[in-house]
Order: sequence, then C-alpha cells, then structure tokens
Amino acid sequence: MASPEVENGTRVEIPCIGETFPRMEVATTHGKLTLPDHFAGKWFMMFSHPGDFTPVCTTEFASFARNHSRFREMGCELIGMSIDQVQAHMLWAQWMRTHLDVDIDYPIIADPFGEVARTLGAIHPASGKSAIRAIILVDPQARIRSLLYYPKGVGRNMEELLRIVKALQVVDKYHVATPANWPHSEFIGEDVLIPAPNTEDEVAKRKDDPGCLDWWFCHKKIGD
Repeated sequence: MASPEVENGTRVEIPCIGETFPRMEVATTHGKLTLPDHFAGKWFMMFSHPGDFTPVCTTEFASFARNHSRFREMGCELIGMSIDQVQAHMLWAQWMRTHLDVDIDYPIIADPFGEVARTLGAIHPASGKSAIRAIILVDPQARIRSLLYYPKGVGRNMEELLRIVKALQVVDKYHVATPANWPHSEFIGEDVLIPAPNTEDEVAKRKDDPGCLDWWFCHKKIGD
C-alpha cells in the first residue's frame, strides 16, 4: 500500500490497484461477514460514507439500493461502510424505507473505531475524523481494480460507477481498452481500443486496417 503524508504529520495507508483486498472480519447489518471471502467469485463494490442521517449520504445509499439490481446483473454486489454503530445503520435504513420507499438490501459495515476505514484508506485526517466517500471495486479474484475518492459535499454518480464495472468486465473479457466516455466516445462511438502492437510485423499488418487511425491507434467493435 502507498503511504502519502497528510497535514498533521501522520501517514494514511492507501490501497493500490492490483493488490489483493485485505482479509478481514466485519460487523454489518447482515451479521458478521468475512471479506473478501463473503463475495468469493463475484465482483463487489465497497463504498464508505461520512455518517448516517446526513442528506448527501442518504441520497447515495438510497440510490445504491435503487440500482442494486443493475449492479447484480453484472455480477457485482454492494457493501456500505462508515464509522457509525450497527444500530444507527439499522435505524437509518428504516428511515429510508419509510421516507424514500427504498429497502437497503445490501450490508452496511459498522466500524465505530475506524479500524476498517483506516485499513482501506477511507479516513484522511486532513479531511476530518469520519470516513470520506471512498469507492473500492474488487474483482472475482479479490483484486482491487478501481479506487475513487469524493469530497464530502459531492454525491456519487451511479451511472459512472455502473460504467466502470461494465468497462472493466469488457477489458478483462476481450483484452482491450475503453476510450474516454465509453460507450459513447465522441471519436469511436461504442468501439473499444486494441492494444498497441509489439512487433514490426504487427505494425505492417495494421497499415491498411480500416479500423486504425495509425499503427498505435486501432479500434473495433466488441466481439470482432
């Protein structure tokens, strides 16, 4: 894990893309779970939040619940986390059921001492004592594949989070890359990018390929 310094001289451990998600037992609204074992063979997205019964976090957690089926269609499960007690999580979930008509059907980790949040780099002392809005996306092999951090005042965008899961699954399945704004690229539409060639023969083969703008910039439709 990387260890950037923060303002008060302490250091915060930040997980790195490609690392294995650290094994841990956590207390949740669904009982005690062992991660990443609980989601073995599946993608899962862990998202931390500053606190229960706060407006931005409430809209986020309700939106995750509304979109849970869309994540599940891609084989991706959800799990939330903050430094609140499990009783607060349960009361908050009840409030959302009553006032927003959503069921929080994914587990929420209770981390009152901040141990899980610190292990996962979700507490940044310069930003306060609570967990920040962190996203950790983990693949079926328990590898960390994406990390995102949001400031307290900015709610997360579900469409972008769904897009990241879909894009990573396409990258893994077809051994390609996705362009900016995929699948709505201004330049190549829904196409994906082919890795650059490693030999002169491969370069020569691409010169007359209609899907290549240059030997190092080639694109194709998924499945081609």
